[in-house]
Amino acid sequence: MRLAMLNRWKQEEAQSLSDVEVLTYQSRLVGAEPALVMWGGGNTSLKVARRDFRGREVKAMLIKGSGSDMKAAQPGDFPAVRLEDLLPLYERTEMGDEEMVDYLERCLLDPGSPRPSIETLLHAFLPQASIVHSHADAILSLTNTSNPSGAIRAALGGDVVIVSYLRPGFLLSKGVAQAALSRPRAKGMVLLNHGLVTWGADAKSSYDAHVELVGRAEAYLAERAVGKLPFGGVKSEPLPKEERRRVAAAATPVLRSELGALGGSRTLLRFLDDDQTMRFAGSKLGREVAMVGAATPDHLLNTKRAPLWVETQDPSDAVELRRALEEGVAQYRQEYTQWFLRHAGAGVEMRDPNPRVIIAPGLGMWVAGRDARALDVVSDIYHHTISIMAGAQAVDAYTSLSPRDAFEAEYWPLELYKLTLLPPEAELSRKVALVTGAARGIGKAIARRLAQAGAHVALGDLDAEGAQDAASEINQETAVGRCIALALDVSSPEQVAAAFQETLMAFGGVDILVSNAGVAPTGSLDGMPLAEWRRSLEVNATGHLLVGREAARILREQGLGGSMVFIATKNVTAPGRGFGAYSAAKAAEAQLARVFAIENGAYGIRSNIINPDAVFQDSGLWSQELREERASAHGVPEEELEEFYRKRNLLQAFITPKDVAEAVLWLASDRSAKTTGCMIPVDGGVPEAFPR
Repeated sequence: MRLAMLNRWKQEEAQSLSDVEVLTYQSRLVGAEPALVMWGGGNTSLKVARRDFRGREVKAMLIKGSGSDMKAAQPGDFPAVRLEDLLPLYERTEMGDEEMVDYLERCLLDPGSPRPSIETLLHAFLPQASIVHSHADAILSLTNTSNPSGAIRAALGGDVVIVSYLRPGFLLSKGVAQAALSRPRAKGMVLLNHGLVTWGADAKSSYDAHVELVGRAEAYLAERAVGKLPFGGVKSEPLPKEERRRVAAAATPVLRSELGALGGSRTLLRFLDDDQTMRFAGSKLGREVAMVGAATPDHLLNTKRAPLWVETQDPSDAVELRRALEEGVAQYRQEYTQWFLRHAGAGVEMRDPNPRVIIAPGLGMWVAGRDARALDVVSDIYHHTISIMAGAQAVDAYTSLSPRDAFEAEYWPLELYKLTLLPPEAELSRKVALVTGAARGIGKAIARRLAQAGAHVALGDLDAEGAQDAASEINQETAVGRCIALALDVSSPEQVAAAFQETLMAFGGVDILVSNAGVAPTGSLDGMPLAEWRRSLEVNATGHLLVGREAARILREQGLGGSMVFIATKNVTAPGRGFGAYSAAKAAEAQLARVFAIENGAYGIRSNIINPDAVFQDSGLWSQELREERASAHGVPEEELEEFYRKRNLLQAFITPKDVAEAVLWLASDRSAKTTGCMIPVDGGVPEAFPR
């Protein structure tokens, strides 16, 4: 039978590698297979000889550190633990989780190494040199059935040992070793509701066994699926893509509001309507199967036990969907609380009761999380879950952990302890900003500073390629997925609406608007072409109206407050000769910002103004033509223009994009929570431009 999964091992690449390098190579091969491991999941180990700090040779085991990502594994991700300290534990009858974790840390050869995996003892107790453990979708499809042992035997024959479900820890580790020792000729072991473990004398043989067994499971499931409709076939057809995104965008602020209603904590959302999601959401049995529960504890910790499933009579009716989401989130929280109270002991504090996955037939799916990485994880894992459920349904019927086991997995003390080790959240964590005119200069500096402070940022600009380059650059500096780029002409109502919709689809909302885009036409009022006057008004006034009112609408619907910052100019309070069209339009922007403050204060939405002056660095505004014109107006040589502006301010300072960005950060953050309708000059001190 042809194996469904490809063996990617290349001996010519591996043969000259050191022991830790070959373990890294093996781990990357496993991690590169989406059907094998999830984010941070899976484990690999290799028993080796090492020298301790006194130079003595000792038997050690290299094992993946807790939380490391296998597909991007580095040699430093595999701490070495002393086997002579681990193996005596096999004689013990019990060991608490916290005691075990403390013990494992004391077994490290290098105390500064990453924390070893919670499954270190499972690997140590097995006698083979190389161990691979994954949460392969095909294997989990077999284990999550009404007769898992029968399904596993049918797919894999007698080549594996089967171990009943146990939560990771000492008892599972010892049980696995006992079962493996009873079947020394087995190629591996299937842990119910947990995954596959294979072993071998070296990294290649354990990897080969893993790929072979998973491939056989995949082939078996494919054979069983022939002639069967996934999840019972189609119940409802999806709306056209543009229509479902329109409806989803209209409902997303309400969903974010409901998820933040308990304690006012923000969450990010991402809307997904890929083919796999749409087929599952529109199937006859999708809801019934989804409510059974998560495939493994690892799935559950990221996606919760079950999604929120929201059905409406008419998926195209945004009003009906918004109402259904409000009711659905409230009911989900109530049912979660009841489930918690049934199983929680004294002193256990309830965690976030909100759903992480929200499915709407005909539309698609939202995933929720604290940041872009969390959204990636939840999305990836739930797509794995759909595949696992489909495979199990092809065999007979999908099953999951019992409600009690699910509770113990979600409230496992070691998992709760991990939460205490997370670094404190940054100042703007869980907040979303949209910055216009962000491809360069002031806008780019603002986007970078907000991202550095933890915000997720949509960079909009007429120069779409420049915005993409800026977003990519900031993502490399901060975190993958922190920024997205938008093609945006702020004078176009259609493009403004599309930009906010795209931001909603990617991040779930908007908390901060920085309206920065502008143009700077020059010339005396009596000689200026009317087209240039109108263009200045369209961009420097109407553009701020369009983005401001769209942001205000979303901020109101979210009900979480927010900050709007308008980048105006020193010319608002001190206009310049030959700069009439610019000065007049920017004065209109400033008045717009004040009215936004007046009209939205009752919703906790603040609106403030920043007046920069003479920001030349990386500027798209200060064209060569403008520099020459302003130099002529001030009677100085063009090459001395920047020095002229520096000397005319009280602080004798050059004003940079970073200076403006720092002022924006203050206004965007809660440090200015009581400030609205304010105008802040960032000009080094120009007396005639003092706000009055």
